[in-house]
This record gives sequence, C-alpha cells and structure tokens, in this order.
Amino acid sequence: MDPEIMDFYDENVVGMISKKYGYAPSEALPLFLSSRTYRMLADPKMDMWQFGPPGIFDMWESERETGTPLNSPYLKMA
Repeated sequence: MDPEIMDFYDENVVGMISKKYGYAPSEALPLFLSSRTYRMLADPKMDMWQFGPPGIFDMWESERETGTPLNSPYLKMA
C-alpha cells in the first residue's frame, strides 16, 4: 500500500488508541504496528483502506479484546 496512505492510517488509528486508552503515541504506535489488524491493512489484496480509520480502529480493538480482528462488526458486515 502507498506509504502516504499507511502514514494516514498510522496517525489516525494511533491517535484513537491514545485517546481512548490513555497511551502516549509512542506507546500506541508499536501496539498498532505489531497487530494482525495492521498486517491486514498493509496487505493490498485485502482492500482494508475502504473501512477508514474508525473501522480499522474497531478491528484493532476487537483484536485486543477477543484475540482476532475478525470479530469486528465491520468485517462481519463485509
């Protein structure tokens, strides 16, 4: 995926993680980058960009809570 698009998602999703969970961005970034959600987003075959940052955040949060981003309502509707 285009680096500018990934930067956009990194900035926005990390901001959402920081805001909701009280992490500094420097703490939230590795949490996002090491997630399965991020690997799915980075895979151009998956077209995950279509969900926008709120959807990607929801997938990351589902992964955090249940162990998999596949439990996100965003993916259940797709």
